[in-house]
Amino acid sequence: MKFDTIVLGAGIVGVSVAAHLQKRDRSVALVDLKLPGNETSFGNAGLIQREGVYPHAFPRELQTLLRYARNQSTDVRYHPDAMFKLAPFLWQYWRNSHPRRHAAIARSYATLIEHCLTEHRALAQEAGASSLLRPIGWMKVFRTAAKQDEETRLAERWHREFGIEFDLLDATRLRQTEPDLDTSLLAALRYVEPDSVSDPNALVTAYARYFEQLGGRFFIGDGSTLKDKWAVDTHEGKIEATSVVVAMGPWSEQVTSRLGYRLPLAVKRGYHMHYEAQSEARLNHPVLDIEHGYLIAPMSRGIRLTTGVELARRDAPRTPTQLNAVEPIARTLFPLGPRIDREPWMGSRPCTPDMMPIIGPASRHKDLWFAFGHAHHGFTLGAVTGRLVAEMITEESLLVDPHPFRTGRFSA
Repeated sequence: MKFDTIVLGAGIVGVSVAAHLQKRDRSVALVDLKLPGNETSFGNAGLIQREGVYPHAFPRELQTLLRYARNQSTDVRYHPDAMFKLAPFLWQYWRNSHPRRHAAIARSYATLIEHCLTEHRALAQEAGASSLLRPIGWMKVFRTAAKQDEETRLAERWHREFGIEFDLLDATRLRQTEPDLDTSLLAALRYVEPDSVSDPNALVTAYARYFEQLGGRFFIGDGSTLKDKWAVDTHEGKIEATSVVVAMGPWSEQVTSRLGYRLPLAVKRGYHMHYEAQSEARLNHPVLDIEHGYLIAPMSRGIRLTTGVELARRDAPRTPTQLNAVEPIARTLFPLGPRIDREPWMGSRPCTPDMMPIIGPASRHKDLWFAFGHAHHGFTLGAVTGRLVAEMITEESLLVDPHPFRTGRFSA
């Protein structure tokens, strides 16, 4: 029951860290309260977003802020009782979203994003899961010319700055590409490079199975029981290791705060539901209704409808009002049939106020490592984060400069 490294958290990030360490002949224990991929990594849009060089910023336009303040928007909702606690985080998030600061953040963030496809594809091939990755890209659809022009200018900027490839589809080409979408749509913008995953949970499960095939061990256990020098309680008893990686997503704070780290971690919650498609209708790409803030994606289980952002306490009761608000709109976009799931799924995205993950060694404990805070791009950045953390622990040459993602940037 002694290992070189314990990895706490079996979402896409933790599983990827564990697999990469095990590949490097470390003896690794992976610990979670649930089976791999059954929390935040279960309920995403299934996109590996090569185009995601600019992390999601806080809106700064007064008109948008006033619209969100009414708490009736389809893309962002909030719990009023959580706003006081979230205020310091949101203030820093707003400041970091200033265009100049956001552009500087993007230059650092892009160093991770540029490896997201190659690292996922490599790990998926080794895990025998390449069939789950579909190199089809994804698209934004437009109902108004103003939104089309705004998003096109944005895509052109990303292309100039980072070489992001995209394709503009007029109404005719859109109907040829997605014949079952609403025929009143004006156009679409398709990002051509990203992969779409047909079953995110199945991909995490495949990575975990690969980790075990390499000799790693998975334990059901509570990461919050972590003790110094390093030990964790599991259903099979106490396990120990010389190092530990905290990759518990929105629950990472349970460990870090107890160890004396004051990291500004908050959550953005989101919901999803699966639907049958009516008659012979077919959805070929993940599609974002940019003007209403929801996405539909073809999944192995059916058509997945994912919502935007809910600002709330991590463990507050579920309030799927956004899902109920966008479902009628989504039914006009694509002929959705009956709901498949018994109830809406809900997950929490772990977020930092500068929109970048925390990756690297802890500042005050030897052999303690952090890998969390990936916000909307946890699934996208899971594989490259796994490789980067493994390279740092084993003191190899590094694929990416980890300095922008260091713990100490928050004076922890």
